[in-house]
Amino acid sequence: MFKIFGQKSKRDSVEGSVIEIKLDEPVDCICDFTYNFYWQHKGEKLSPEWKILETGYTFQDLVEHLKRGGDVKITGNVGHRLASSMGVDLKYFGGTGRDVDVGSVIVDGDVDTRMGISMVKGCIYVKGTLREPIGNIVQVKSDKEGYKKYRSITDILSNGLGSDQLLNSQLINNMLIINDSTVKDTIGARLDKDFDIVFNGNVDLSTGILMKKGRVRVNGKTGKNTGALLNGGTVIINGDTDDFTGIDMISGTIIVNGNAGKFLGANKKGGIILAIKGSPIPPTSKVNLGSDDRNLLLNQGFNPREFSKFE
Repeated sequence: MFKIFGQKSKRDSVEGSVIEIKLDEPVDCICDFTYNFYWQHKGEKLSPEWKILETGYTFQDLVEHLKRGGDVKITGNVGHRLASSMGVDLKYFGGTGRDVDVGSVIVDGDVDTRMGISMVKGCIYVKGTLREPIGNIVQVKSDKEGYKKYRSITDILSNGLGSDQLLNSQLINNMLIINDSTVKDTIGARLDKDFDIVFNGNVDLSTGILMKKGRVRVNGKTGKNTGALLNGGTVIINGDTDDFTGIDMISGTIIVNGNAGKFLGANKKGGIILAIKGSPIPPTSKVNLGSDDRNLLLNQGFNPREFSKFE
């Protein structure tokens, strides 16, 4: 293994290499594979070519290095959205849209909110503290002394634990049960396996975003955009959700054992939303339950008489 400290090297492309950068102040969106949703702001908030302070590296340098299997070590405190969508070869940037193997991100400092949102591959090591909410990640026993180690929930279900050992969570057959008392975003992001995730507690943004298969059950409340871009599978919330539940939903099922909030089903293309209460926005509207809907609710332990259907 070799290290690169502030200038680029041809060896930067070799798997197992480490880029090390030092931050004098927190920087947002480091190793963010979406570059803070670049397709929405077109470079006004962040451009891949921007330099990260005085490090000599651009935001894109770090992402591409991770995609080639290299590691990134950061000394200093890090801002929001560290390693967002890490491990996704995004089509917008000419990729396949599938997950790809990546290296690790190592932080010798603190990390601000939303670390690892929609993350599907790789590992994050943190020596300092994390601010919640965090992303689609759970803690595993660390193989680096003095660091906490985190892996993607989707990665664990899709590819197994390997030699890792879960902390405050259990993997039983095809079910991951999470009892770590942390508030999370994007639980189950991009899951494409017929597995189950059970989270005991409240969560924040975009539960089940871009799922294609599997089931996510949250025994608590969720934030905005629950089931956003859902493209299969089932999201079950045993509590209230915030606004924009099912936004841009393509297919699949969302069950909300509570109030599904305002702007329910905004820009919805397909799929089923079952909720006790909610305020839909066209083209989504409230309709009568069918026999299949009632059977589904009964199978999940809910009383169909309390529910309405939105499609």
